[in-house]
Amino acid sequence: MAQQDWWRSAVIYQVYVRSFADGDGDGTGDLAGVRARLPYLAELGVDALWFNPWYLSPMKDGGYDVADYRAIDPAFGTLAEAEKLVAEARESGIRTIVDIVPNHVSDQHPWFQAALKAGPGSPERELFHFRPGRGEHGELPPNDWPSQFVGSTEPVWTRLPDGDWYLHLFTPEQPDLNWAHPAVRQEHEDILRFWFERGVAGVRIDSAALLAKDPELPDLATDPHPHPFVDRDELHDIYRSWRAVADEYDGVFVGEVWLPDTERFARYLRPDELHTAFNFSFLSCPWDAERLRASIDTTLAEHAPVGAPATWVLCNHDVTRTVTRYGRTDTGFDFATKAFGTPSDLTLGTRRARAAALLSLALPGAVYVYQGEELGLPEADIPRDRIEDPMHFRSGGTDPGRDGCRVPLPWTAKAPHAGFGPHEEPWLPQPAGWASYAVDRQAVDPGSMLSLYREAIRARPVLGDGPLTWLPAPEGVLAFARAGGVLCAVNLAETPADLPVHSELILASGPLDPAGRLPKDTAVWLRS
Repeated sequence: MAQQDWWRSAVIYQVYVRSFADGDGDGTGDLAGVRARLPYLAELGVDALWFNPWYLSPMKDGGYDVADYRAIDPAFGTLAEAEKLVAEARESGIRTIVDIVPNHVSDQHPWFQAALKAGPGSPERELFHFRPGRGEHGELPPNDWPSQFVGSTEPVWTRLPDGDWYLHLFTPEQPDLNWAHPAVRQEHEDILRFWFERGVAGVRIDSAALLAKDPELPDLATDPHPHPFVDRDELHDIYRSWRAVADEYDGVFVGEVWLPDTERFARYLRPDELHTAFNFSFLSCPWDAERLRASIDTTLAEHAPVGAPATWVLCNHDVTRTVTRYGRTDTGFDFATKAFGTPSDLTLGTRRARAAALLSLALPGAVYVYQGEELGLPEADIPRDRIEDPMHFRSGGTDPGRDGCRVPLPWTAKAPHAGFGPHEEPWLPQPAGWASYAVDRQAVDPGSMLSLYREAIRARPVLGDGPLTWLPAPEGVLAFARAGGVLCAVNLAETPADLPVHSELILASGPLDPAGRLPKDTAVWLRS
């Protein structure tokens, strides 16, 4: 594979800096912690690291409220440290992907502060969406758009004392930018260059389908077409201009694009736009053979016309952890169904998560691994008085939020705070028994989740971004062939299944039964 095509079949590890490793002992993960753990990441075998936002931020939404894209938040370190991290990771053979949040900025961003001071009708307010209200005295919001935090009943407009309202699809602390303004477009192209010049290999684009708005800001129709703020055609011109910047540096993009329309989804992946986009249908798919196969087939089919590689992911910083989700009665994922106290069989969930790891790593394209998935971490129950996620508060306290998948990692079983940091308690509490998942224990256990991930990632390069051919298999069993004579079989049926004809067992997510058959909720890689 050509060096510039590394992203087509890469294993990319998602680093949520705040919860990865605490280098200075203040209870918050930081860049020093990541730098100290680069040998771990190199041994894991990943090709790149994707960092959630590490920029200067009031942290009203976990750093997705950015005050300055050219500065590192002091909680994480300094710009000089970020530059060192990018360089040191590259020396270890690991590339860096940073996170850009183009839909909105923090209300502490200099542009928004200037807009507040400038007043109604000013040029400064044209960088955002300021409007007078409706009603006799302007007391009603300018339109009826819903919040993009699922379950939230709060408005997406906030009124200022001077009478103007401003738009924020997320929290009031995250005002939406006006992407029809040339200064907004120029600023983001400059930000891309800033980070590409510091050696980053790629950019992940948050809420990539939300940037452009209908300039009239109309009410939301029952079945709007085109939608006033989702997947508007104007977006493609924006991303074509971004692609021209990325091509100057051999940089790559991955977009966060949630769209049910596969044809419109594929438009973002045309050769002059984004390189890749996240695959949310696979991430949210239940543990069901028929539905998983349909998700895989649909994903490959929608990418094929534009020649883009698929991406596969089981979990991220917004989603219930795989072990917990697969141990529930409902094994799919939907933000709208999250609830406190949902029971889970973690033994069952772990067995399925091991099989799912081999399944996802055997598929053609790039794979994203969220930190802690390689340790088999479950979703943590966060005490209500310790929850920080605004999704919880904006739901009126009914949604448990996303903090349960963001709990700081356990590194050393017998160290304070499971080795996350040497001094202060972590910013989110680690559950009792968290140390049992620690890296130092799993690293010496050949049967651990960490050992499985290490072996699978080590063996994966032979698979590449080539074709997938389905093999005949019993109902409830997924079996397919990949490049180099490698076969993958996953049994989701109730009874053991015979293995496909093969010459060698490469790797198994769990032991075979005494007759050499594939047990329920188990996956294998075979050589034909």
